[in-house]
Amino acid sequence: MKHYNIPIFITHYGCPNMCVFCNQNKITGRETDIDPKDIPNIIDEYLLTLPLEGKKEVAFFGGTFTAISLELQEKFLKEVKNYIDKGLVDGIRLSTRPDNINREILELLKFYGVITIELGVQSLDNKVLELSERGYKKEEVERASSLIKEYKIQLGIQLMPGLPGSSFESDLNSANAIVKLNPNMVRIYPTLVISNTKLELMYKRGEFKPLSIEDAVNLCAILIAKFEIKKIDIIRVGLQPSDEIREEGVILDGPFHPAFRELVESHMNKLFFNYLLKQENELHVLTNKFDISRVTGIKKSNKLYFKNKLKIELSEGVERGNMLINNKKYSREDILRHILGDI
Repeated sequence: MKHYNIPIFITHYGCPNMCVFCNQNKITGRETDIDPKDIPNIIDEYLLTLPLEGKKEVAFFGGTFTAISLELQEKFLKEVKNYIDKGLVDGIRLSTRPDNINREILELLKFYGVITIELGVQSLDNKVLELSERGYKKEEVERASSLIKEYKIQLGIQLMPGLPGSSFESDLNSANAIVKLNPNMVRIYPTLVISNTKLELMYKRGEFKPLSIEDAVNLCAILIAKFEIKKIDIIRVGLQPSDEIREEGVILDGPFHPAFRELVESHMNKLFFNYLLKQENELHVLTNKFDISRVTGIKKSNKLYFKNKLKIELSEGVERGNMLINNKKYSREDILRHILGDI
């Protein structure tokens, strides 16, 4: 069943501090003060354009929802509950910080129909969390995650590889720790240097160097493999390329690409083809129309790289996620296991 979010941006609402990487107005593409009375108009406008079929969630994004006063949280939630009770909306999702989760809050959220909570975790390395001025330690993430799952609410985790003080190894360790938390879903946002942030000052003083696009792609290929092999849904890789983000001077440095996940997926196939070419002289690949762009690579980068050693054709008989290479079937899991070094 297709999923639709009805986004309500509550930029900076409840946020107790400004992390070094944060300029929420630019990242969300919104700068607004939402009154609870505005919510019905927002929902009604989206419902006019969304198909009747599919799962619909009202999503409070941009701020730290559960750090808002309980009174104001309830006012927001009540407006959405009316739509849930009428069967027009299936539930509520929200994003918040791990240190703003407790039983009182979860009782309120559960009562009003919250079915998904995304935690802005960013890292599970205490040194990285401190240098990023997150204001909590990994133990807080573990506590909050366990509590959310206890209340039978879906858990989402947001990870930011490449933060100050991080390394390839520490980001992999964070991913391993997230797997142990067993969330329902993850988002992966490689760290960017955004204007008007503390990270900009650190960058200009030479105290911080972001990941290159190549290093970010290599790292995210492994992160995707780690999560996907454990059946954790990956709902986004790379920052949403909003109009505000694309403005000149907003992104000062870092691994931004408007189709970042496509870059990573293409790279994963490239690594797999390299592996097979150690045993074969050439590869004849049959794939389906949904995977063709990731197999050939962005701007046909994989075809250009391998030249006459790689022949790619469309085939309706190949299932999505699979490839037929030299008459042998390979599954998505085969690629994931190769990325992880298991084959």
